[in-house]
Amino acid sequence: MKKTIGVLTGGGDVPGLNPCIRAVVMSALEMDYRVLGIRRGWAGLVNYNLNEPSTFDYYIRELDREQVRTIDRTGGTFLHTSRTNPQRVKPDVIPDFLKNSSYGKPLDDKGTMDYTDYTLKVLAHLNIDVLVPIGGDDTLSFAARLHKEGFPVVAIPKTMDNDVFGTDYCIGFSTAITRSVDFINNMRTSVGSHERIGIVELFGRNSGETSLIAAYLSNVDRAVIPEVHCDVEKLCNFLLEDKRSNPSNYAIMTISEGAILEGKDVVESGAEDAYGHRKLGGVGQLLSEEIQRRTGQHTMVQQLAYLMRSGAPDSLDRMVATSYGHLAVQLISRGEYGKMVALHGGKYTTVPLSIITTGKKVVDVPAFYDVENYRPKIKDFMGVPMFLS
Repeated sequence: MKKTIGVLTGGGDVPGLNPCIRAVVMSALEMDYRVLGIRRGWAGLVNYNLNEPSTFDYYIRELDREQVRTIDRTGGTFLHTSRTNPQRVKPDVIPDFLKNSSYGKPLDDKGTMDYTDYTLKVLAHLNIDVLVPIGGDDTLSFAARLHKEGFPVVAIPKTMDNDVFGTDYCIGFSTAITRSVDFINNMRTSVGSHERIGIVELFGRNSGETSLIAAYLSNVDRAVIPEVHCDVEKLCNFLLEDKRSNPSNYAIMTISEGAILEGKDVVESGAEDAYGHRKLGGVGQLLSEEIQRRTGQHTMVQQLAYLMRSGAPDSLDRMVATSYGHLAVQLISRGEYGKMVALHGGKYTTVPLSIITTGKKVVDVPAFYDVENYRPKIKDFMGVPMFLS
């Protein structure tokens, strides 16, 4: 009987998702497998109502060559995405048909429910033999749960933060850095024209890799990362000196959205999402106010935010995304489940899927960062991974 593969994308969108989906589908069809695309990530399975046919085509679509033929030419994910976590569904997003059903397991006295059993039931109903989730550590944490429950999974890591534990590289990282470097260099014209201090805040959650690598490649004056708390007074002195020593009388720096200024808390807002995260962002503005208060200097603040992960992927993300997709199907053909495709030392490989829940990937500060001067500094390039991760 023909094997059926399910594929979904979860979490934030990144350039490279569509080429990866296309590679999974084209490779699978060559092996005479059937592929079902699951819309809206894990939400597509939680909201699929076994007793309501109108939800069937809305959340599930069979993918053929014609449907994926041109999707690799654009960014984002044509399957759409969400931050739903089936093992932790808050009461306000539980579908009506699941409320008061026997499928959910209570997790707390606030009505949060675990619908893993229902997710497994939907997968069985769809006759999906193996699942290929493409996501970051949050999305893949539920993939690891499904594997633990005995369901076949082959996972693909993506996140522009490049912080999935167990791999040197995640889909979306290269394009995010390319976008950041371009925007930083473009911003120099305004910062220089007005002789100010420029502060560029970058997505990256609690990993400083985006700030570090963007700073390294664009040659900014300073880079602040979450792994090292920032002494604002010391940073101000550095920036004043950087500005004085620049013939155009300006300075420019990067800062991670999850960075922490000494004496302050991480800047976050809103309620926790399904994975326990609140929205980060605003530390650049906070730093700007501190710099102006302490030095009297005018600043320019720019949050690159979603621009970092918008648009079509660059060549490196196309290469990795496409290769990850083909590798995932090759693993399926060999019956190798419970694994995540990965890059180690520039070579494609696999790691146990369970590894993503065993640690957090952050900047190797002693190897790649000058703590005293708030700058990227690679102590010794010999043997260092291509992506400095």
